[in-house]
Amino acid sequence: MPFIERSVQVTFRHRVFFTERMFDVSNTLLRDVLVDAETGLRSHKTLVVMDEGLLSVMPRLREMIEGYLGGFPELNLVCPPLVFEGGERTKNSYFQVSEIHSQIERYHIDRHSCMVVIGGGALLDMAGLAAATAHRGVRLLRIPTTTLSQDDSGVGVKNGINAFGKKNFIGTFAVPFAVINDFEFIRFLPARDKTAGYAEAVKVAAIRDPAFFEQLEKDAGALASFEPDAMKRLIHRCAELHMNHIAGSGDPFEMGSARPLDFGHWSAHKLEPLSDYRLRHGEAVAVGIALDVIYSRLIGLLNPASAERVLSLLENLGFELFTRELLYEDDSGKALVLQGLGEFQEHLGGDLTITLLEQIGKGIEVHEMREVFILQAIQELKGRHFSKGTMAATVG
Repeated sequence: MPFIERSVQVTFRHRVFFTERMFDVSNTLLRDVLVDAETGLRSHKTLVVMDEGLLSVMPRLREMIEGYLGGFPELNLVCPPLVFEGGERTKNSYFQVSEIHSQIERYHIDRHSCMVVIGGGALLDMAGLAAATAHRGVRLLRIPTTTLSQDDSGVGVKNGINAFGKKNFIGTFAVPFAVINDFEFIRFLPARDKTAGYAEAVKVAAIRDPAFFEQLEKDAGALASFEPDAMKRLIHRCAELHMNHIAGSGDPFEMGSARPLDFGHWSAHKLEPLSDYRLRHGEAVAVGIALDVIYSRLIGLLNPASAERVLSLLENLGFELFTRELLYEDDSGKALVLQGLGEFQEHLGGDLTITLLEQIGKGIEVHEMREVFILQAIQELKGRHFSKGTMAATVG
C-alpha cells in the first residue's frame, strides 16, 4: 500500500528566570518576559490565576499583582487575579479546569495572550492543563511558590490532574512560555513545605550528580534550618539538572517506557492517594527513595556505605523514612503499595522500567522488581524508624 511519511521537528525554547520581589514596581523582569522583544510576541491580554494559600501569608499579594500589571498598559490585566484552592485536592476533579476554561472564554484569552499562574506544584499542574487545552494551547507563564515547584515540577513540561485514584492520569506535555522563580515566596512557606522540596534535589543528585550530592551533605544543617543561601543553591542546581534532562535526554515528552528522573516515585505516587494526600509529594518521594535505596542494596546493586549516605542525608534534612501506608494490605493480604508498580508501568506503557541506584551519582534502569525484597525493605524502614524513635525517647 502507498503511504507518505515525513519527519516533523519542533524546537522549543525553555527558560527559567531567578529573581526576588518580582512584583516590586522597580523589578521589570515579569514585564520584560511577557513583552518578548526577541520573538516579537506581546501579551496583549493577561489572565492571572493564583493559589489561595498565598493570601493567608501574603494578604497584599493580590493588590501587589494588580498594581504591578496595571502599571504596564501593554500587559492588559483583564480582571482581578482568579483565586483557586492549592494543594493536591485541586487536582482531584476536573471542575477547576473547567472553571478556568470558562474564564479564558469569558475574557477572550487567545494564543497571543498569556495566562500567569502563581502557586505550588499542584495548582501549576491543574491550571497548566487548562492552559494547554484551551485553544489547543494558551501561552503559560509559571511562577512557582514552593521549594518543590521551584526546583522540580514548576520547571518541568508536565500538566495534569488525578483521576480513577491514579496520580496525573489526565494531563499534557507542554513547554511553558517561561518560568520565574522568586525566592521571596519561599520565605513565607511553612517549615514542612520548605523541607518537602528537598526530596527532589536528593533524588536528582543521587542518580545524576555526585558533586551536588556532596554539596547537599555539606549543606544539610543549613538546609534543615532553612538558611536562605543554602536553599537558593539547592533550588538553582536542582532546577538546572531537571532542565538539562528535558533539553538533552532525547525524550522530553516520555514517549519511551522510562522515566529516569522518577527515582523513588513508583511507590510515592501510590503512597499519596493511600494517605488521602496527607503526605506531601516530597514526603512520599523521600520514603520512595529510601525504599528503593534499600532495595538496591539488598539485591547487591549498591554498597551499604552509599545506601547509608542517602538515608542519613534524607533524615538530616528532616524527612521521616517510614509511613504507615507502606503496611496497608488488600483483602488478600497483599501490600497495597505494590500496586504502584503496575500503575507506574501502565502510565507510560511498554516494559516496567524502574530507576535504581548503582552508586552515588549513577542511576540504573531495571525491568523487574522482586516483591520479596520490596517487603524486606519496607520492614527495614519500619525497624529503622521505630529504633530511632526509641533512641530519641530514651535520650529525651
